[in-house]
Amino acid sequence: MNNHIWHATLVVFTVVLPISTIGHARAHDYQHPELNSWYESLHSGKGPCCDGSDAKRVDDADWETKDGHYRVRIDGEWIDVPNDAVVDGPNRAGRTMVWPYLLNGHPKARCFMPGSMS
Repeated sequence: MNNHIWHATLVVFTVVLPISTIGHARAHDYQHPELNSWYESLHSGKGPCCDGSDAKRVDDADWETKDGHYRVRIDGEWIDVPNDAVVDGPNRAGRTMVWPYLLNGHPKARCFMPGSMS
């Protein structure tokens, strides 16, 4: 391959690759992009859920409810979900989700949306 063709190929990949990932970087659920505006509208008593960080999907074994309160395991640590972090309304994604943040090295829930336990 001569030097001119190699340079042109490199330029194409350098320009096209970032453009092709722009839409995917904004998607909250790659399999259901129609839910993006729904994700962006979610908020709890602590504020908007989506501030640029994505929700973490939670397996059924990693969350529980007792006496009307939720607990969720984030990065191996069980935490109590404050009532004001619970997102009201229907869960259109169907899966349990948490929007975590760290405080003093420990995970906390900014938002939590329960799914259905199977």
